[in-house]
Amino acid sequence: MSGQRIGLHQSQRLQLNAALQNSIRLLRMDAGGLTRFLEEQAETNPYLRVEAPPVEPGQWLPRWSQAFSAGSAPDAAAPGPSLMSHVLAEIEMLTRSPRERQIALVLAEALEPSGWLGAPLDDLARRAGCAAGDAAAVLARLQRMEPAGLFAQGLSDCLRIQAEEAGVLDGVMEVCLDNLPLLAEGAIARLARLAACNEADVLRCIRVIRSFDPKPGAQFDPGVVDAREPDLVVTRTAEGWDVQLNRSALPAVAVVRPGGRPTRPEDRARLAAALDLTRMLERRNLTLLRVAREVLSRQSAALEAGLGALRPLRQSDIAETLGMNDSTISRAIAGVAVATPLGTWRMADLFATQLGDSSGPAIRSALARLIAAENPNRPLSDRALAEALGLVGHPVARRTVTKYREMLRIPIAGQRRR
Repeated sequence: MSGQRIGLHQSQRLQLNAALQNSIRLLRMDAGGLTRFLEEQAETNPYLRVEAPPVEPGQWLPRWSQAFSAGSAPDAAAPGPSLMSHVLAEIEMLTRSPRERQIALVLAEALEPSGWLGAPLDDLARRAGCAAGDAAAVLARLQRMEPAGLFAQGLSDCLRIQAEEAGVLDGVMEVCLDNLPLLAEGAIARLARLAACNEADVLRCIRVIRSFDPKPGAQFDPGVVDAREPDLVVTRTAEGWDVQLNRSALPAVAVVRPGGRPTRPEDRARLAAALDLTRMLERRNLTLLRVAREVLSRQSAALEAGLGALRPLRQSDIAETLGMNDSTISRAIAGVAVATPLGTWRMADLFATQLGDSSGPAIRSALARLIAAENPNRPLSDRALAEALGLVGHPVARRTVTKYREMLRIPIAGQRRR
């Protein structure tokens, strides 16, 4: 006859509390996602105040410095063919006659990696053998293609196209776009006088312009991120490279006590949650800075010469140096973008696998340059590209070339043939 028995068993189980879950969640967020999360928390917690970051031109200029100063100078590492493939496909849909298509192709050949035209429209009209008015009409048609800003005749024109597309091209915006040097200097009061408005309206325009992409063609370079605000800014100083949080993309967070010291249990809980959130935000920012500074100190060559100069680097290398877990590094860099003098990059792209004596990004950069320089009437096959890479110090197999070519969104040789 069986009977009942009482026994004790001990087991261990990892359970994440709400605070730890939020801490991990914050670590994985980029600047845009973090802003939305904090705004949602402030809507339900009266003890938490979130304010939009102040618009100060000096804080957002690092991302725009090349556009303001160097014009449309192409980046050395920009691959180009993928941008051209996109443009050629769009031309087929936007043009209505063989003559328009011929003019459009002449304009397309003048595109720089930035997406801007690299020659005056009158010169391109002569090159196409047409009247300036006909070239202008075709150009207006080409400027409808996505991403907005392609085929612009300079930075001001690029931003004007995007403002018109967004429906924000009012009088104040026109004045700001017509006076970009003043905008770069931060001459807010002078711009307000020119636009016959108050300074708040000018600051509003700057906030909108900051969301635009000064070089839409660079989106087709896999090493460059889209137009969103970067999380980090890298600048050169007398002591070397300096990495800081992009404060112009982060809201100000503060704990407030509108009714004094809370007495009700639910109010005390909300206040505690607000305090916890601010502490977690500080830890998130500190961790992101530590990781970014270590990564960029090891990849300083890329800050000088572009992503093609990346050294082999693994996340585990950074984790070991900083005394962190590999998963912490992975969460910290997820979705994070860093503004550098050479463009805005994804932090994840700064980690490179070892392939012989080279890194993956260095090989992809060399591959893009080979394809950009090839004879368009006799494009190189993947096997020929593998042989050419070996001659310049990057011995790889043909299948590796195929994989990297597809990563760069460059079509096969038959499709690249003019």
